[in-house]
Amino acid sequence: MTARISADLSGVGVPTPSYDRDAAHVGIVHFGFGNFHRSHQAMYLDRLMESGQGLDWGICGVGVLPQDAAMRDAMRAQDCLYTLVVRHPDGSLDPRVVGSVLEYLFAPEEAEAVYDRLVDPAVRVVSLTVTEGGYLKDAGTGRFDDADEAVVHDVDHLDTPRTAFGFIVEGLRRRRAAGVAPFTVLSCDNLQGNGGVCRQTVVGFARLVDAELADWIEAEVAFPNCMVDRITPATTDADREALARDFGVEDRWPVPAEPFTQWIVEDEFPLGRPPLEAADVQFVDDVTPYELMKLRLLNASHQALAYLGAPVGYVLVDETMRDDRIRRYLERYMADEAAPTLGELPGIDLPGYMATLLERFSNPGIRDTLVRLATDGGNRMATFTVPTARDNLAAGRPVALGALMVAAWAEYWALVARGGLPAAEVPPDVHAEAMSRAAADPDPAAFLGLTRILGDLGQDERFRAEFLRQRAVLAEHGVHGAIDRALGE
Repeated sequence: MTARISADLSGVGVPTPSYDRDAAHVGIVHFGFGNFHRSHQAMYLDRLMESGQGLDWGICGVGVLPQDAAMRDAMRAQDCLYTLVVRHPDGSLDPRVVGSVLEYLFAPEEAEAVYDRLVDPAVRVVSLTVTEGGYLKDAGTGRFDDADEAVVHDVDHLDTPRTAFGFIVEGLRRRRAAGVAPFTVLSCDNLQGNGGVCRQTVVGFARLVDAELADWIEAEVAFPNCMVDRITPATTDADREALARDFGVEDRWPVPAEPFTQWIVEDEFPLGRPPLEAADVQFVDDVTPYELMKLRLLNASHQALAYLGAPVGYVLVDETMRDDRIRRYLERYMADEAAPTLGELPGIDLPGYMATLLERFSNPGIRDTLVRLATDGGNRMATFTVPTARDNLAAGRPVALGALMVAAWAEYWALVARGGLPAAEVPPDVHAEAMSRAAADPDPAAFLGLTRILGDLGQDERFRAEFLRQRAVLAEHGVHGAIDRALGE
């Protein structure tokens, strides 16, 4: 016997919200309403509401892309309720119905409804998870790209923009015209200095619309940085079937996630914020060291797993972690090349944190895929791995293991170009065509010419020599042989 998730939760056989959702109202608008947001920010707010607080901080999710219509249909069919299923290493599942999301808007068809929310004085925070590549910036230079096709469109069509940033800029303009104080903009994406990157994009976009508006945003709008962490794989039919079979719950789009979760936020919210410290969120004056730790250890290791694991034939993260050579590579890369770039980390046991990462990657219950880790890899490598290599080069430290990761990335895309990966295992990437072409070029150094991704890294003679050496070893000896030689050195 199964029960569908709906406003009537009487038949649902898992923990459900005990708070009165009818008494809650929207205080946060979130763009990029996918699995990560639902396993992380929405979960924390649900936890807060369950404690009897924060009912004025409900979430309005917004989908901007055409494919977000599927999420709209799922959420509206379930009164914006969904099941978060925590997967433990022993195979056990821990589900809970989350109720902190009160509304879902599909922007391509409901632009004015989105603007109504953005101008509403009750909305005091606008948050985003639009991926590393969604910030309308040049991956190589990190600067706002005012020639981006989406930017050009939105500047001329602010009534129906295609990006979250078009909505944010026009929402702030309308809010200012109405005499309503500006909301705080909170990026929850995996970017170093994500608040600063978000500010750059919003202000750069606004400057194309109205220079005075841009100056006002720069002076009045807060863009706090934050560090987010929870491994959240994509939902599969197997997740839906297990939930119905084992717990009697029919959910169109449940969310699987690991047990670990962390959120560290700079405390800069002029109009107030939910008291999320009561839900185990950590508020700090400067999130930079914690953010850098996560990006350069966890996120960069994810990239290494994808590009070293797939050519060997692995599909899942946990099976890749059972490869002793790849596991040892991650241990050495984190300790020898990533950790030395981090600086002081108050209150952090760094060796313990790195050991915990290896345990988290090895969780067989997550069944996370390498193709998910490699998705949007051009922007991710530019964010997670390239800056570490630059810092090590500047300090005269070794870069061999980082160069091996970049070389494995090039060989991965050469494999894609040859048709050596099944179509289902080729990740979507805005840079896919350029990377495939460069990786397949007879000149192995051609990949370093991807300046929109790598910037000037390929011009550094030491890195260039190391990259070419590592790529040659990969081509001749394969992934395992290249790791053996790199670690032996």
